[in-house]
Amino acid sequence: MRRRLGSQPGVRPGSRLGSRLGSRLGSRLGSRLGRVLLVLGFGAGSLLATGLPARAAAPTYTALGDSYTSGLGTRTYYGSSGACRRSPYSYPVLNAARLGAKLTFAACAGATVADVQKRQLAGLNARTTYVTVSAGGNDAGFADVLLSCGLPWPISCGHELDQATTFIKKTLPGRLDRLYSAIRKGAPNARVAVVGYPRLFNGEQCNLVARFSPGEQARLNAAADLLAVTIRKRALAHGFGFVDARPAFASHLVCADTEWLNGLSNPINESYHPNRRGQAGYAIIVEPALRKAPLPKLL
Repeated sequence: MRRRLGSQPGVRPGSRLGSRLGSRLGSRLGSRLGRVLLVLGFGAGSLLATGLPARAAAPTYTALGDSYTSGLGTRTYYGSSGACRRSPYSYPVLNAARLGAKLTFAACAGATVADVQKRQLAGLNARTTYVTVSAGGNDAGFADVLLSCGLPWPISCGHELDQATTFIKKTLPGRLDRLYSAIRKGAPNARVAVVGYPRLFNGEQCNLVARFSPGEQARLNAAADLLAVTIRKRALAHGFGFVDARPAFASHLVCADTEWLNGLSNPINESYHPNRRGQAGYAIIVEPALRKAPLPKLL
């Protein structure tokens, strides 16, 4: 007599005894199958894990620095940022969206190198993916230099420019070294890009109130060049990338047909800072620099 598949001799399918045998058989088969899967490395948890791979965490981006990073000059700021003047039009906000990164926006208008080091590094950690930092301009006293140079003849700003130049050469490098070391300690795995400052003037006069002579404009631009070279050297010495803003801004300085920088403005603190076009210009050059910034060397 032909047996039905899975039946036992003398046991009527559907009977109580048949049900018990079927239950035992299923239990034994399940146990054996489980042991085989475990030997092969496929536990129940791993089956679920391999079937539903974990989604990678979003990158994180911390923006450090002064008013050139916070977005002062764009005339629109987050109400919660107060005197720091953090703008939704700033390059950190624009680039965080492009990078798909969660932004920690620590930059603050008026910040010196020491301010960045003492007040802005708390958000850094081993999971930080990207960092940008701009600092040094306030330490060199450029706001006071511009104020003095913008006064009408016969007042000169030569003394203030000499002081700023001496400071950039002799004092600023050490301050930057301490800041950059602290950044790397706080974010040991991040790509770090140090963002430089542009020149301001193209040699033209377009403002009757703030008149910078051709000689003053040339000296101010030379000071900006010295600042850029100094910052670049210290950034590279620490294994960071450097974003030189001067080439991108060269055709968009104060008095250009399409300005990326405000001239003398009302309120006064908006003066000589990147406007919305300038921040968008910064975003264009900072994003690829962040993506290509050197990874930290393994010790």
